[in-house]
Amino acid sequence: MNPSKFRTLDLNLLRVFDEVMTERSLTRAAHKLSLTQPAVSNALRRFREAMGDELIKRSGQEMVPTPRALALWPAVREALRQLQEVLTPNSFVPAQASTTFVLAMADATAAVLVPGLIEVMDRDAPGVSIRVVPLTTRDPRRLLDDEAVDLAIGYFPAALADLTARAQAGAAVAFAHQRVYSGNYVCVMRRDHPLARGPLTLDRYCAARHLLISFSGRPFGFIDAALAQLGRERRIVLTVNQFFTAGKVVANSNLLTVLPRHFVNVTGIADQLLLRELPFSMPTVHVDALWHHRVHRDGAHEWLRSTISTLANSAFTPSDPQCPPARTMAG
Repeated sequence: MNPSKFRTLDLNLLRVFDEVMTERSLTRAAHKLSLTQPAVSNALRRFREAMGDELIKRSGQEMVPTPRALALWPAVREALRQLQEVLTPNSFVPAQASTTFVLAMADATAAVLVPGLIEVMDRDAPGVSIRVVPLTTRDPRRLLDDEAVDLAIGYFPAALADLTARAQAGAAVAFAHQRVYSGNYVCVMRRDHPLARGPLTLDRYCAARHLLISFSGRPFGFIDAALAQLGRERRIVLTVNQFFTAGKVVANSNLLTVLPRHFVNVTGIADQLLLRELPFSMPTVHVDALWHHRVHRDGAHEWLRSTISTLANSAFTPSDPQCPPARTMAG
């Protein structure tokens, strides 16, 4: 673009270009910008003419960016972000706020974080409201993109790996994330279960009947993936979508389940449960907060994320990060 064209460039075209690149859809971009689809199409046409490049073109049902668009987008996004920081007041006064946040998380995470969050709200932000909705996916980016939730907290290994790969490739990334806490999983059974005595070998574990916590209802989880690496499998006879439900069922049956170690002590039935170490190696599970970049510098959202981080740090103290006083036995 020559200097004379830049001097007359409508900077609103940059916002349209950014949204179209983010959404890969004129319809969704128009919704996010509160414009009509013809207005977005017209703005994109004007920007194409100014840049001398088609920028983004339709291929079947998809909008595909050109190499020029992919090279331009990160700089445009960063420039818009800096302008927003300079021009938009970022003051958030918790005591005066009347914001409502929608959080997606599993009940095991909510049981640890939400009680403390309510205490903080009662004390510092009485006008703030929280809606906690079930986390039903290991990749909540669409929920965040559609503004169905403000913040998702959970175990998102594939989604975070994809974001990291995109960032390393120089592509603009529409999401940010932060580690909330780390933990590990243990085998859980009722205290007088037949496997409560003697070593919990891999053979005995696989021969038992199992309950799986599955957000999707699919009877295969990361424990099953780990077993498959060993050429083994377990028999899953029940799937549920809540950790609390799993704990209650296991306390009253011969089923085994796998729960986060830290969660057992907040079930209210820890005295009915026995924890056994899994008879195979499992990596540490990292629980992360994930949010859209559109709220990254928003004062209210920064307060929320900071509060959750503080609560998590308090809940998982260095002295006893995830070992509740429920009885634990090694395999």
